[in-house]
Amino acid sequence: MKTSYCIGWCLFRAAFATYFRWRILDHDNVPRTGPVILAANHASYLDPPLIGCALPREINYLARESLFRFPIVGAVLRAWNCVPVDRDGGGAAGLRAILDRLLAGGAVIVFPEGTRTSDGQLGAARAGLGLMVIKSTAPVVPVRVFGTFEAYGRRHRFPRPYQVTVKYGAPLDFAALRAEAETCSKPRLKEIYQQVADEIMTSIRQLPLAS
Repeated sequence: MKTSYCIGWCLFRAAFATYFRWRILDHDNVPRTGPVILAANHASYLDPPLIGCALPREINYLARESLFRFPIVGAVLRAWNCVPVDRDGGGAAGLRAILDRLLAGGAVIVFPEGTRTSDGQLGAARAGLGLMVIKSTAPVVPVRVFGTFEAYGRRHRFPRPYQVTVKYGAPLDFAALRAEAETCSKPRLKEIYQQVADEIMTSIRQLPLAS
């Protein structure tokens, strides 16, 4: 890890280990090297650092493009491998940047729901994730976070000392749908994008809290 990333990685690990009494389950499902898409449910601002600092490799994160307009904030986000995307995460420039990170062998965290839950329940997946998966060759690892909504959900002004857990599922293979997408019609292609996103979200839902 580069120094700037390692500093943040260590600080977040210390916070999660002490204040939140974190648990990490099945992190060996994530490849140590090579491209990988980490697709997780989204309950809190805690989710990206929780998922990333539990792994012994650098991770690429997505951040709203508007945040990069502030010089100091932008510098920190770039040091921590953040990719600028528009509010919906569907812009062409953002998608290209994400695919470039994957092509370079990086790992990227994405949230199929597109935004944080307002009630603690998992929502529906957006088709944009399916587009990203089909355009890449990276395996997809479903990830589920537990406790982050209770610790720092939308209704909380400050984080609470609530135990959080991150669980990594077995990698998913979309080789057949990627092959079909190369020759299918445009209507079917749109169906494939949503099908991929839905299958990933289903895998996330099915990850149990128990080890």
